[in-house]
Amino acid sequence: MSESLLADASQRLENALKYVKISEDAIERLKYPKASISVSIPVRLDNGSLRIFQGYRVRYDDTRGPTKGGVRYHPNVCMDEVQSLAFWMTFKCAALNLPFGGGKGGITLNPKELSRMELERLSRGYIDAIADFIGPDVDILAPDVYTNAMIMGWMMDQYSILQRKLCPAVVTGKPITIGGSVGRDTATALGAFFVMEAMLPKFDRRPQETTVAVQGFGNAGAMLAELLWQAGYKVVAVSDSKGGIYAPQGLDIPSIRHYKEASRSIQAVYCKDTVCNIVEHTVITNEELLELDVDVLVPAALENQITSANADRIRARYIFEVANGPITSAADRVLEAKGVYVFPDILVNAGGVTVSYFEWVQNRSGLYWTLDEVNQRLKQKMLDAAEPIWAIARDQGMPVRTAAYVYALERLEEAIRTKGTRDYYLNGH
Repeated sequence: MSESLLADASQRLENALKYVKISEDAIERLKYPKASISVSIPVRLDNGSLRIFQGYRVRYDDTRGPTKGGVRYHPNVCMDEVQSLAFWMTFKCAALNLPFGGGKGGITLNPKELSRMELERLSRGYIDAIADFIGPDVDILAPDVYTNAMIMGWMMDQYSILQRKLCPAVVTGKPITIGGSVGRDTATALGAFFVMEAMLPKFDRRPQETTVAVQGFGNAGAMLAELLWQAGYKVVAVSDSKGGIYAPQGLDIPSIRHYKEASRSIQAVYCKDTVCNIVEHTVITNEELLELDVDVLVPAALENQITSANADRIRARYIFEVANGPITSAADRVLEAKGVYVFPDILVNAGGVTVSYFEWVQNRSGLYWTLDEVNQRLKQKMLDAAEPIWAIARDQGMPVRTAAYVYALERLEEAIRTKGTRDYYLNGH
């Protein structure tokens, strides 16, 4: 992971500052994370050997409330990446008007190399190491890349053991039986779908006439692909970490999801048994998927998928970022010059943190909502953010990403100003 990832993420803040006047105090506060911690986690493996894993947690800004953010298990996890993700979460929570700041965490490893028991020891060890750094009113954890409800349950349980009391609100994305919220597992995809359904008609795009490619067939990408398929969009390509498939006439997404779950690989879906007969297809790479001639591109994998090296070859007219940071700031400039509309991660994938907020509220109140209530509240939250952000972009002629940062920045500035700024103290009122 490049050491300049946080600097690249901060470039989005610099772009937004050209369009909005905020106090020097706010700018200074948002340049640096409030607190960061790096920990070593010893884990006894099943074969009896001891292995040390490196873990991180960052609380970027808590002006608007306790920090909130996921924990990812991935070989590329490092402090720079975690700080960047926490930075994005700060603006995402402000854009959606959630009473949170931005946080993030992670452990450097390939989780596929560990057994389930080893993953549990690692997850509980991570909480042992950062317990004094987190809490329901300080910093709330959630699932991210290669973490899930079971892992969140282990983390919540370990924190509760350390506190000598049940603390369900310290972690969101938990199993429903121990305080999780219905709708959390589909929230990121459904939130993105609501944004797409609201934005594409503004360009006179009809589902049946719109082709879509989805890079990343994990939980969010696969669910979004199926939601789009159900709504009548022509999903022509999908991919996972091992590669992808492309069929110009459209793919049968429910069948692909079914076989993917059984085979663990997109390529296996179209290369084994009778599933190969579902539709004619072409096997492609992730890089090739990004450059397909489609109307809508959905990067739903990892960061830095579209860079200055390939941005000029992107042919999609509309990009909806379901992954965090899939496009670099340099690539943004190329795409803008090409007339590509990029709907940013801090809006499009905010469904996950929004329903995590709902879970936190339910944990603290003891009153739990139905799936319909959760989804209706989610839709309202997503539209309440998407419409004004689009209006700013349209009326001021700026990229949608910049409009989203301007919208979030105004909320952050207001909260920082409420606590007192240089202007307040010098002017004496």
